[in-house]
Amino acid sequence: MSQFARSPVTAVLGPTNTGKTYLAIERMCGHASGMIGFPLRLLARENYDRVVAMKGVENVALVTGEERIVPPKARWFLCTAESMPLERETAFVALDEAQLGADPERGHVFTDRLLRARGREETMILGSDALKPMIRALVKDAEIITRPRFSTLSYAGARKLSRLPRRSAIVAFSAEEVYAVAEAIRRMRGGAAVVMGALSPRTRNAQVQMFQSGEVDYLIATDAIGMGLNLDVAHVAFASLRKFDGRRQRRLTVAEMAQIAGRAGRHHKDGSFGALVEEGPNAFTPEEVLAIEGHHIPPLERLYWRRGEPDFASLDALIASLEEKPQHPVLTAAPQAIDLIVLKRLAEEDWVRARTRSPMMVRRLWAACGVPDFRKLGPDPHSRFVGRIFSHLSEGAGHIPHQWFADELQRLDQMNGDVETIAGRIAAARSWAYIAHRADWLLDPEHWAARTRAVEEKLSDVLHDRLRQRFVDQRTTVLLRRIGAGAADLPIDVAPDGMVSVDGHDIGRLTGFRFDVSPDTRVADKRLLIAAAEKGLARELAKRGGELAVAADAELALLADPGGVPGVTWSGLTVATLGPGPTLDRPVIALDRSLAVLSRDTQGQVRDRLTTWVATSSARQVPTLTTLAALSRDPAANGTLRAIAAALAEVGGIAPRDGFDTMAHALDPDDRRRLRRAGITIGTLDLFDPRLFRPAAARWRAALLAARDGQPIEPLAPVGASILPAGQGAWGFRRLGAQAVRVDLLERIARAIHDSRKGAAPFTPDVALATSIGLKPDTIAPLMTLLGFRPAAPVDAVPQWRWGGPPRRAPVRVAPPPVARPGNAFGALAGLAFDR
Repeated sequence: MSQFARSPVTAVLGPTNTGKTYLAIERMCGHASGMIGFPLRLLARENYDRVVAMKGVENVALVTGEERIVPPKARWFLCTAESMPLERETAFVALDEAQLGADPERGHVFTDRLLRARGREETMILGSDALKPMIRALVKDAEIITRPRFSTLSYAGARKLSRLPRRSAIVAFSAEEVYAVAEAIRRMRGGAAVVMGALSPRTRNAQVQMFQSGEVDYLIATDAIGMGLNLDVAHVAFASLRKFDGRRQRRLTVAEMAQIAGRAGRHHKDGSFGALVEEGPNAFTPEEVLAIEGHHIPPLERLYWRRGEPDFASLDALIASLEEKPQHPVLTAAPQAIDLIVLKRLAEEDWVRARTRSPMMVRRLWAACGVPDFRKLGPDPHSRFVGRIFSHLSEGAGHIPHQWFADELQRLDQMNGDVETIAGRIAAARSWAYIAHRADWLLDPEHWAARTRAVEEKLSDVLHDRLRQRFVDQRTTVLLRRIGAGAADLPIDVAPDGMVSVDGHDIGRLTGFRFDVSPDTRVADKRLLIAAAEKGLARELAKRGGELAVAADAELALLADPGGVPGVTWSGLTVATLGPGPTLDRPVIALDRSLAVLSRDTQGQVRDRLTTWVATSSARQVPTLTTLAALSRDPAANGTLRAIAAALAEVGGIAPRDGFDTMAHALDPDDRRRLRRAGITIGTLDLFDPRLFRPAAARWRAALLAARDGQPIEPLAPVGASILPAGQGAWGFRRLGAQAVRVDLLERIARAIHDSRKGAAPFTPDVALATSIGLKPDTIAPLMTLLGFRPAAPVDAVPQWRWGGPPRRAPVRVAPPPVARPGNAFGALAGLAFDR
């Protein structure tokens, strides 16, 4: 017992959020000096910062295994329970979370502090109500004060991750589970902060600051969150109710559940807790819910104990004292901790026994065994590590070699790697930080402590960045907060290049009326971003729809790419496709699917505008088709003329003369003049309008034919082409042997040949025009035969031809067509004599 055992001892007990720690800090600062032992390094650091703000940095010390800040004039000490300098006399001493004396792994430390740590003027023990019988049994003169919780803690039932409220903390019990939950929250809710006991204070503080500042609305943590960390948490959700305690997988005790759930709510703000499932091993039972809500925690029946001041007379005496059985009935021997396991393994080594023949060296060996297994390597690797440390401490000047320390630190001073890799380096750096803060283990401990701290801080900053990159999607977080607002309130910005952003976060690009999510977006986030765009871009899309509905002719263009679907573009963007209409020159306008975001009225206005543009453009580019269509409906024209006009309009204004002869002979001079005024030439072989061979007219005609047939646009002949190989025949070209000739040029050749003959007498045709445009000699014979000429006896080996009269054509009755459709008999006329 300490010499101050008779100083007043107060046990302040109660559930979480009762202000116990705050009370202890206030009491300590009211004394001339003081010391508080906390369960976590993180908690010690958090309260160190609070006391520094009140007392000044020169008066406050922080003492943990890996961090030691002890100014010369320090009077107030914030420590981890293991690192409390009990040899130092202070007016006030407090132990936080003293119920951890029931923890199999660390309980003996808290029990020892509960029994031995005393202040000169005041001692305070903080803990759960469950500790009350232990206080009465072990500290009989202690005054027990029970404090009620400031706010209500209630069970909120089971909720899926996707339905958790904002400001929720999700608790898991392994790093793998924490990372898995954080990944899921990132996909569903935009991101989360991660808090684990293994994080360095710098990383943990940076992660907590993201949560506290509202940058993220969710916190994923291990059960370390239950140890007094002050967070603005409204709801605690348990991802699991089972944990591995170092020996076995077991269900949490009610006390552990209550400690963690109690983090919900802060000061007078109520909180709630729940699980992620309604049934199964990870669901709360009704009894557990009632106990947690009512703060009815089963009282502790025992605490773990190990002798706090072991015997260093010899190695065997040390081991025996550490394995000594407690005398008090409420105390039980602590299970072998890693330090004792390592000690016993090293004690089997002859060289270790040879170097521990004095109490000083036994004490030094035990100090080396106290190096925590931060890396969780297990007893064998950790024993080898500790053995190497002791070998240096027990030889020469008793210092760890500068070069070994420097090399190991340099190996860790690397910033590449993923979250797990960086976290592993930080764990290793903590071991060296612990060593660096042992003043008698290094020749220049202050230098190495600074070097180690610098490496740990660099790694901590990198780990924070890695965690942020992996588990936080700021873009999605912003959208989730804004998505519930009205469209007018969603801060959508559309850059001149179409890039769409929300609060400065790019979410995709608006191309015309189509919103494309950024290519770096995860599949799970796409639906959210599209929904945000549809909501926030309503005003911009309506504006664009209004502009399209009154678009100038110059802004619209025909889409007529060979092999593609005919359509209309607006400023280069496809806004509609053309489909079968009542006549070839009147296709139906089908708006592009991207325009479905517009209102029905706006879509109607756009459709009317595009229909008008197609009609006027067709009349301008292919006037023949418009005129023929009108002529086919003219009641003043006779039936034959209307039939010819309808058939020609149906096939696009170019057709072989076969099938039209009977009707053409029935036309009177006025009817023929009306066809000529429509642009139609009644040629020797074909009926056509030569204007249709102009590039723009040819594109329009091909697009209209494709729209009528519901087929891709057929390839056009190269601009200016007059003759093609027969296998490359196109609309308006007639095949002659190995070549295909454009029908308007073929008509000119036919006229030239007819002009060179004299009646029915044999003659040599003038083929200068034919050869000038590329007609081969082998093509002349099929052409002459087609024109109605017959071979005659050659003169001086020069072929002669005789007029045989027009070739007999099978009469075809052509009636006015019904509504044009693919497969219509008139559509077949186009294929009678030349390739499509």
